[in-house]
Amino acid sequence: MTTGSAQISPVLKRLGSLAAVLLMLSACSSLRTPFASDDKAPPKSQVYLRENFQAEETFSRLFDGNVEETCEAARRALLSQGYLISDLPDKSRVNGRKRFQPEGEVHVEINFNVVCVPDGQGDRLTTAFVSALQDRYSLKKSPNSTSIGVSAIGSISLPLSSSDEALVKVASETIPAGAFYDRFFALMQRLVSERAADK
Repeated sequence: MTTGSAQISPVLKRLGSLAAVLLMLSACSSLRTPFASDDKAPPKSQVYLRENFQAEETFSRLFDGNVEETCEAARRALLSQGYLISDLPDKSRVNGRKRFQPEGEVHVEINFNVVCVPDGQGDRLTTAFVSALQDRYSLKKSPNSTSIGVSAIGSISLPLSSSDEALVKVASETIPAGAFYDRFFALMQRLVSERAADK
């Protein structure tokens, strides 16, 4: 009988160890908070929640001039800073574009949009609404390969040292209201005042 009990003893020990491990796992699972969930991540804040529509965050400015004079000042302001102006039939709109290369393989393009709207009676006051979109591009390279015909083997594909390079848009964002627009509006105001003085 002692021999039989000696043989059963290791089995009982293993069963006891297994039961202890299962007890620990169940204890760990019961300690989890009721809010924890593997299949549901916490919701990210939506972009529209940051839209406050506050009066001080303005993309507009009032000018002492008619629509044509105000938009002409916007066009001249953009031209003076190296922006390429799009030819639009509507004289109350101005679109400008400028490209930058802040880093070796990073390119940035700013697209300026100006809309001039009459404000008040007599067509002597105009509100200029301005927004600028910044697009960011990155240079992506993809290696080329070429086929060389060999009569005994057929064609073999070999990689070349040259590569196809393409600019890929990686980000796009409207520049927020702030000092950037303030400088543009200040230049516009100076040009409007200069034209009014010339009359």
